[in-house]
Amino acid sequence: MHNLDVRFFHFLRRHSFSAGTGKFLRFYTRLGDGYVWAFVIAFLYFFYGKDYLLLTIKHVAPAILASLAIYWIVKLTVRRKRPFDLLKSVNAEVPPLDKYSFPSGHVMNNLAVGFTVFADAPGIGWLMIFMPITWGFLRVYYGVHWLSDVVAGIILGFLSFWLGKIMYIILGFV
Repeated sequence: MHNLDVRFFHFLRRHSFSAGTGKFLRFYTRLGDGYVWAFVIAFLYFFYGKDYLLLTIKHVAPAILASLAIYWIVKLTVRRKRPFDLLKSVNAEVPPLDKYSFPSGHVMNNLAVGFTVFADAPGIGWLMIFMPITWGFLRVYYGVHWLSDVVAGIILGFLSFWLGKIMYIILGFV
C-alpha cells in the first residue's frame, strides 16, 4: 500500500498548476477546514427555509458525532505519518489540522455531513460530496495526505453517515 501511495503522490506532484490556479486551489482546499459550512447553512436557510435548515441540522448532528468518534479512534490508533514527515523533499503546502495522516479528516468528516445534506437536499448535496473528495486529492498534492488516507476517508465518511442515520432513527435526536 505504501508504494502505491508514494507512486500516486509523485504522479500528482509531476503536474503543477499556474501560480494563480495554485493560489485559488489552496484557498479552495482550506474551505474544507469547516468554512464551507457557513455557506451551506446560509444557502439552506435562504432557499429552503428555517424549518428545513433545523431539520437538516438534526440529521447532520449524529453523523458528525459518529464521524468524529471514529476519526479520533482511528487517527490516534494508527498514527500514520504525513508525506511531508516521511519524504524529505516535500513541504506541507497547506496546513494540516492535526499531527497524523490516516484517515483524511477533511474527506471523512465533510463527507459524513455531505452525504446527510445530499439525502435531505440533493440540489446542493451533490456539491457537498464532490468538494470533500476534491479536497482530499488536493491535500495529497499539497503533501499532507496519502491516497489511502483519502480512500479511507471516503469509506469512513459514508459509514459515519449511515451510523448517523441509524442513531437518528433509534434515538430520535430531537
